[in-house]
Amino acid sequence: MKKEEIQALIEKQRLYYLSGETLDVQYRINALKTLKTAILKYEQEIEEALKKDLGKSYFESYMCEVGLSLSEISYMIKHTRSFSKEKRVRTPLAQYVSRSYTKPSPYGVTLIMSPWNYPFMLTIEPLADALAAGNTVILKPSAYSPNTTQIIKKIIDECFDEKYVALVSGGRAENTSLLEGKFNKIFFTGSVSVGKEVMRKASEHLTPVTLELGGKSPCIIDSSANIKLAAKRIVFGKFLNCGQTCVAPDYIYCEESIKDEFLKEIKQQIKKQYGEDPLKNSDYGKIINEKHFLRIVQLINSDKVVYGGNTNKNTLQIEPTVMDHVTWDDAVMQEEIFGPILPVLTYRNLDELIMLLQSKEHPLAFYVFSSKKETIKKLTTTCQFGGGCINDTIIHLANSQMGFGGVGASGMGSYHGKIGFETFSHRKSIVDKKTWLDLPMRYQPYTSLYERMVRFFLK
Repeated sequence: MKKEEIQALIEKQRLYYLSGETLDVQYRINALKTLKTAILKYEQEIEEALKKDLGKSYFESYMCEVGLSLSEISYMIKHTRSFSKEKRVRTPLAQYVSRSYTKPSPYGVTLIMSPWNYPFMLTIEPLADALAAGNTVILKPSAYSPNTTQIIKKIIDECFDEKYVALVSGGRAENTSLLEGKFNKIFFTGSVSVGKEVMRKASEHLTPVTLELGGKSPCIIDSSANIKLAAKRIVFGKFLNCGQTCVAPDYIYCEESIKDEFLKEIKQQIKKQYGEDPLKNSDYGKIINEKHFLRIVQLINSDKVVYGGNTNKNTLQIEPTVMDHVTWDDAVMQEEIFGPILPVLTYRNLDELIMLLQSKEHPLAFYVFSSKKETIKKLTTTCQFGGGCINDTIIHLANSQMGFGGVGASGMGSYHGKIGFETFSHRKSIVDKKTWLDLPMRYQPYTSLYERMVRFFLK
């Protein structure tokens, strides 16, 4: 799409938003219902597209993409009416007689930019939140997942007029043109480097942004943990979608005394979940493209590989790989891996580990495996991170009752459920002052009596 066409589309949505049609709550609910019906109608095509783009199994596609999207839409259908209501708040005595309340209001024309790793879910979930809040939406999926983009566009075109919801496909040129436009809200999911560019461009129009980024998410395991169960859940969270998950455990810090036992269990779990030869497992996916495949391969130090390490350039596949004796000087620790490589480091002293973790950029996710309440409390209190789990991995993002987002370098803002509605809303603060009584103390000429009254009310 050309720059002029994109700008025309933005203005078309702006005029439609100003018509006030999206302010009607039932209209929003109907839009969500229409979207849900279309997703159910095209479920098979969605899963086939995800298979082509990422090699995802149909089971994984439903569990991690289609099912989560449907769940978020269903939640918003159920709660949009209550979320949209005015909320009365207490009024100070000095403002007697009046009624004070807050009123949620949509931002207007919004831009949602989604990534390639979960291309369906990370497009549809924020879309559901934006529609529930009463906005118009322009979607811009990643160019790296063209098959999924195609089916999303089919759904969007069938469900909505472009003046309400539209999808812009393409690559860098389209991204640039969109970011030069004036939006009322931008929601971006992707890399830190692109997130910085989004924020820079948004600042030109003072456009509020939500940035869902990434980072190196640690996983800490102490000697009190259930090692077998920890290994099982870590293998699931780490190698799901071939490690191409923003909240995947990036690296392991296990207490030195349990490292050998942990490695043994990790190896067994990889075999159990993916078979003796994962590259021949039809349910094991692939890396999104050759560029990312080559980047991940370069992070593998064969001298430190204790399991896996095999690759297939033709199919863009990399085995679940475990590396031992890893230090922060290794290439694998210099960037977010975003692939099926699990580096294992050890610690002896928890306080020293906490100091080390605090010196790093705040991660998107944080995981602790322990049965010690004191250890869990200490780690979750002192370490900064977006969200996480105790004795599990990644499942925190699947709860519409909690916000999902980062902090610091891993992002700003959050979404899902009510918090998602609020992310795409501005809450107006309103005082409804009654006309039958007007206290004189605020007006000139000031008197000592009025001063005493002001001091009585305001203290």
